[in-house]
Amino acid sequence: MRVFVTGATGFVGSAVVQELINAGHQVLGLARSEENAKSLIAAGAKAHRGDLEDLDSLRSGVAASDGVIHTGFVHDFSRFKECCEIDRLAINAMGEALAGSDRPLIITSGIGILRIPDRLATEEDIPAASSPNPRIASELAANALAEKGVRVAILRLPPTVHGAGDHGFVPILIGIAREKGISVYKEEGANSWPAVHRKDAAKLYRLALEKAPAGIVRYHAVAEEGIAFREIAEEIGKGLNVPAVSKSVEEANEHFSWFAHFAGMDCAASSQQTKAILGWSPEQPGLIEDLDKGGYFKI
Repeated sequence: MRVFVTGATGFVGSAVVQELINAGHQVLGLARSEENAKSLIAAGAKAHRGDLEDLDSLRSGVAASDGVIHTGFVHDFSRFKECCEIDRLAINAMGEALAGSDRPLIITSGIGILRIPDRLATEEDIPAASSPNPRIASELAANALAEKGVRVAILRLPPTVHGAGDHGFVPILIGIAREKGISVYKEEGANSWPAVHRKDAAKLYRLALEKAPAGIVRYHAVAEEGIAFREIAEEIGKGLNVPAVSKSVEEANEHFSWFAHFAGMDCAASSQQTKAILGWSPEQPGLIEDLDKGGYFKI
């Protein structure tokens, strides 16, 4: 299969590209710079110049492919709502280019948009359209495309996708702890994050592409259902040789500043349905084991 991949040189997307190539697929990767294009070619893929805001480049990439995996996202939290709107428009453009065909579209969402009290979130949970979280725009776009007959799968990633080269939430926590000399958790630190290794996530993207049924389906890239935030904070404290400290809600919010919302997420989730349907079986190290290896703490 010839697969168009957005975010193809990113942390998750580059692992997806390698997973697809290793499985015998051809990859056409979206590249917003000459450097990215060279990186894709070196990995064994072909490069397609453009970016997520160039909708014509997205449409032409889709037209040249048998299926699409959308891992790209503008990671600028200072304009998060705007970035979510960019994602919605990109998904809509690619989906419309797929309308009338049986070619699959795999889009990326986040477990964090699901807030299910007192139980694990499952693949069947759907965020309310009235949710204040702008990230739901991606799923709403996918839902609308499915109503038009597009074959679409929503793959929800947990707050931490870890592994070598991680520049996401865990490195942000490490940076804050290094700067302030303490690793903080809120109250008892009982809020929990699910997690997955980037290579296990990449395998799931491939399986979703190969096996996604007609209509719409939702998958959870969850290898670990919920790791207590206190455990993460303590591991970071150990890695930096700084104390792990409990703070009140107000103190924790001040400590984490703009990241307080994310640090306070409590979004344990299940992937049992995903595993049963796709035969996905995570094999890589868990988050704490990955942190314990020490690579996260090298400057």
